[in-house]
Amino acid sequence: MHIGYARTSTTEQEAGLEAQRRDLTAAGCDRVFSEQISATATTRPQMEAALDFVREGDVFVVTKPDRLARSVADLLAIEARLRGKQVALRVLSMGGTELNTQSPTGRLMLTMLGAVAEFERALMLERQREGIAKAKGEGKYKGRAPTALAQADEVRALHAAGVGPVEITKRLKVSRSSVHRILKGSRTAERMP
Repeated sequence: MHIGYARTSTTEQEAGLEAQRRDLTAAGCDRVFSEQISATATTRPQMEAALDFVREGDVFVVTKPDRLARSVADLLAIEARLRGKQVALRVLSMGGTELNTQSPTGRLMLTMLGAVAEFERALMLERQREGIAKAKGEGKYKGRAPTALAQADEVRALHAAGVGPVEITKRLKVSRSSVHRILKGSRTAERMP
């Protein structure tokens, strides 16, 4: 049985998630587990469900290695877990080629290409940090605009009208911690002379 796993980091990437599901189905997956959650999340419930679901002789399929793991160490740990269950890992696109760990060559390629992918990501992040530092130095980079602070007046108005923090988060689609931070700031400002 071929079991697929699809993941995007955010809910805004619905098209990417749908493309992964399509590719996994086209690759012969009998069942596809999918979720919209960051790879850095401490738990990825659908990935865990998929890893628990696979049985001896199955093939666990992903479209790309970064959809499965956050680092080479993580990728190798997942592959070892699958190997322990006698399940192969198949990556549909690993640097333009398909990879399958059913062979020793496939396992070697997984390790090598995973290391190259992690190296490329580290270089990209380094270039990004350098670009941000340069832009900040030139006064061109201000960072991401705080979304909740833009709605601070609305948060305060709703709270003054008797609406609780949980309801405010639902209505304004801001985090609960942001609502509490805004309200705490309001109380501090009220106490100042």
